[in-house]
Amino acid sequence: MTALPLRFITGCPLWSEPAWGGQLYTRGSDADARLAQYSRVFGAVEGNTTFYSLPSAARVARWAELLSEDFHFCAKLPREVSHGGRLDASHPALKEFFSRMAPLEQRLGPIWLQLPERVAPDALGMLADFLAGLPADYQYAVEVRHPGFFRKDDAERQLNRLLHGRGVERISFDSRALFASTATDASTLEAKQRKPRLPVHAIALSQRPSVRFIGGMDRDANWQALAPWLDKCAQWLQAGYQPMLFMHTPDNQMAPQLARDFYHALRERVPALVPMPAWPGEREAAQTPQQAGLF
Repeated sequence: MTALPLRFITGCPLWSEPAWGGQLYTRGSDADARLAQYSRVFGAVEGNTTFYSLPSAARVARWAELLSEDFHFCAKLPREVSHGGRLDASHPALKEFFSRMAPLEQRLGPIWLQLPERVAPDALGMLADFLAGLPADYQYAVEVRHPGFFRKDDAERQLNRLLHGRGVERISFDSRALFASTATDASTLEAKQRKPRLPVHAIALSQRPSVRFIGGMDRDANWQALAPWLDKCAQWLQAGYQPMLFMHTPDNQMAPQLARDFYHALRERVPALVPMPAWPGEREAAQTPQQAGLF
């Protein structure tokens, strides 16, 4: 396996959050400008929109114009495919997904298959057939949520062997900081209802190990949970991998800052990483002349 160029890829679960205006984004940016500015700073984004509905062909073509060639749009397969019943590689929604997302070319992926909790170890044969039927032109990653895949037993080993044999990554999911939070704000309570609470298994089955970190509103608690990921990501980089880490917070207002702080801390351990680009909104603010006081 050839080592990839040294690169740590980080991002957020979305790119268009109004609260980021004047910080990550310049003030008054429209949707296209926000995506372009986001992609100048971060190397990837979770494409959650495709899980619920496919964007228009014109919208995808516009994204392709705005994104750099080395960006990673980690689109989720439609819920009709992942959550609608038996996994079926001939599902019409799957064919439409690849057709609609094709303009992104190499920017598409790893493509995520997020499985519901009901997909248990006895469904590994179905998963194997499904993965075998997917187009071979893309990279894929799978997120499992059934507790039976987290017991470090033969069922989990079979899952990992299956994915590794097909070059498919297993997404590591870490929600410890969220569930350790004692915050009672509405966003935290909703996140605790929606996010799974599962053991954390840090694993690399491909050259792009992928982590989804679900933080809370408490910075210290987040960093307590993130500290082991600094060690692991540094280890992966030294092994020639390109780890991908996505930062969530309950309302996601803090997600970009948490991602930036993690990147800076990781770069202290791996100085050969290139610096993270400055945020367009902050750069704009620094360049804007301040009005002098009247006295």
